[in-house]
Amino acid sequence: MRRKTLTIRCNQCEKTIFTYVKIGKGKVWHCWKKRILENYSNQDGKKIQCECGNLIGIDHGIFIKLKQHNITVG
Repeated sequence: MRRKTLTIRCNQCEKTIFTYVKIGKGKVWHCWKKRILENYSNQDGKKIQCECGNLIGIDHGIFIKLKQHNITVG
């Protein structure tokens, strides 16, 4: 399988939220927590947010479901 390291950024302020190891091809719909290498997010209950307050995703235990229009993947 193909592995790729991605940087997930906030769509509003462009700060890095995660450095993430993606396996396979296709869109990043959610991030498995064990594959997150660096985490710069803030967590408020189940909400995962950027420092600017932008909602990045929702914590579902072993993964984070991402809000597609609030992030940039590169």
